[in-house]
Parts: sequence; structure tokens; C-alpha cells
Amino acid sequence: MIYQVKITLKDIRPRIWRRIQVNGDVTLYKLHNILQVVMGWDNYHLHEFEIGGRRFGPPDEESIGLDFEDSVVDDKKVKLSKAAPVEKSRLLYTYDFGDDWRHELLVEKIIPVEKGKQYPVCLKGQRACPPEDCGGPWGYSDLLEARQHPDDPESEELLEWAGDFDPEDFDIDKINRRLKKIK
Repeated sequence: MIYQVKITLKDIRPRIWRRIQVNGDVTLYKLHNILQVVMGWDNYHLHEFEIGGRRFGPPDEESIGLDFEDSVVDDKKVKLSKAAPVEKSRLLYTYDFGDDWRHELLVEKIIPVEKGKQYPVCLKGQRACPPEDCGGPWGYSDLLEARQHPDDPESEELLEWAGDFDPEDFDIDKINRRLKKIK
């Protein structure tokens, strides 16, 4: 089955979001890699999923084999279809625990595989993902403010650091070309 999922980056205005279709048999780890592509992250940092109070991600080496209530379940061993078995399931995906980029994933619908269609695929979205290491939602807000006042001396360093970043840029064709490389 194919999962249509809407991903919304939380704590950001204006909204940054994507709508994707992905095979329900992907592991959460593979879903993480797909999210890195569709959101525009560079996979430099740790990640974690939270579903129904359970945490899924790279296992903590010290707790492997132990079953603590708050331990992280290895996301390479859990399929999306098991983690979110029904439509309207919600998952929280956090990327970069320093910047704390939190994404809400909503399973909009579960549909049959369409013969001849490539999965995963990005169907739609809006706006560019914030630059890596910009300071989370609050740092990103400062960057957007600096773009509004480029002549302000306090904005100069931030704008120089951000380079040619365009917050409105969303290139669905580029995203889908990159998704085709995910095996």
C-alpha cells in the first residue's frame, strides 16, 4: 500500500510543508532519508520519530538489548505501515536536536500502488527548508527578519552567512530527481 503523507515543519511562519507518497513497507529509517530529501535537509544531525509516546531512531549503543520504557526503538526495524497503520495517524519527526526542527507527519490516505508510478514521490509543497544550523525556528525567524531589512548593519553578517538562500524557493522537479536515487 502507498501512504500519502503531509509533512509540516512546526513552529514556522509562513508554513513550510510537503506532500509525498511512499510505500508503507519502508522502514522509519528509510522514511527519515526520504524526509531529508523532500524537506531539503543535509542529514548532518541526529533524528527521532515519536509515535504514541514511543521513540524511534538510531539506537543508543548503551541500551541495545535492554528494554527501558524510555529507550529508543531502532528505526531500521520498524516499518511505516506498523508505526502508522491507519489513515489520520500522526507522527512527530525531530531533526537536529540542537536546532529542534519538529515536523508533523499526517497520513492523509492509504491507497493501492499505481502501476508504473515511481515511489517515493513528492506531489506538492511550499517554501524552502531553512538552512542547516541557522538556530532553529527562532534563528530562522531572525534570518527572515534580516531579509526584510538588508540595509540594517545587524542584518549584514546573517545575510552573508545565508548566502543566496531564498525562503520561497521550492523545486519539486529537483526533489523528485533526488528521490529517484533512493533505493
